[in-house]
Amino acid sequence: QVQLVESGGGLVQAGGSLRLSCVASGRTFTFAMGWFRQAPGKERKFLAAVARSGVMTYYENSVKGRFTISRDNAKRTVYLQMNSLKPEDTAVYLCAAQDQNDYTWPPAKWTSWGQGTQVTVSS
Repeated sequence: QVQLVESGGGLVQAGGSLRLSCVASGRTFTFAMGWFRQAPGKERKFLAAVARSGVMTYYENSVKGRFTISRDNAKRTVYLQMNSLKPEDTAVYLCAAQDQNDYTWPPAKWTSWGQGTQVTVSS
């Protein structure tokens, strides 16, 4: 398996920006990587994915135009740049990775998960 550790969460005012990072470690090669979030009492929600090459990306409608996913394979890191943040974005943000290609876009199967980082957006 691959181990994932998120960082960069914190408190930010509405309209502000934040960049999350997720570092992968271990021997397992990663294919697509993605970001999810989970608010209290809510189901985990898929936000964005980036393919192995870093060129192909996918965004859920609620974050299109505000969030940008990217990756640096040399650093084994995936990022989520979040702009124009809203209080509704408050949640625990988790990164995920595939250890094998499921040949589906956006990916349907994720095999590794981070512990999450808290993002709180104040009004």
